[in-house]
This record gives sequence, C-alpha cells and structure tokens, in this order.
Amino acid sequence: MKKYTDSHEWIDLVGENGRVGISTYALKELGEVVYIQLPKVGETVQAYSEVAVLESTKAAADIYSPITGKIIEVNEELSSDPLLLNQDPEGKGWLFTIAIADRSEYDSLLDQPQYLQLIL
Repeated sequence: MKKYTDSHEWIDLVGENGRVGISTYALKELGEVVYIQLPKVGETVQAYSEVAVLESTKAAADIYSPITGKIIEVNEELSSDPLLLNQDPEGKGWLFTIAIADRSEYDSLLDQPQYLQLIL
C-alpha cells in the first residue's frame, strides 16, 4: 500500500524494501521534468533528508526520503528518459528503492485518504 509525505513523495512496499517516487500532484505542480539527479546506490539516508533533485521547465525541486534507510536501487531508465516520470509518476517513473531501517517510520506516513485531504 502506498504511503505519502506532506512534501509529496510516495513510498510503496516491495517486500521488505520501499520504492519511492513523487506524487501525480507534485508533478502537476512542477511541470514537465527535464532532468533528474538520482541518489547513489549504497548511500544511507535519513528520513526527510534531500536525496534527489528534479529540474522541470518551471523550477528545480528537492526530493526527500520518506524514511531512513540505504539506497539499494535507482531507476536507471530515468537518466536517459525523464519522460517516464512525466508519463507515470506513481508507477514506471519511480525514483529509487530503499532498504527500510525502521518500519515504524513507514507506518506513520499518510495513507491515500489522508494525502488526498492534504492536497484537495
């Protein structure tokens, strides 16, 4: 089940790990993404720390990790084709996968109804 942050990142469980991206709402606010700086595999990150940067036709935006953990995979396809993010931000446009250090951090994030309340 996807969980969301109030800074518009999402995380979806993939086994014991979490796959992370940005919400459709965030993408609409940003405009078309033209460049993506992904985190490094092996990097350990803290919850709510900056891990990636997106540049759009409107602005640059920092992307924050929703939880503490270790980056174990990045979506390499985005480096050559940022359109994937523009076309499917909550699916094929995922940014990275993180090994979750503390499951309670995931449990405390916003569920979809709570997130929708935030953005509507």
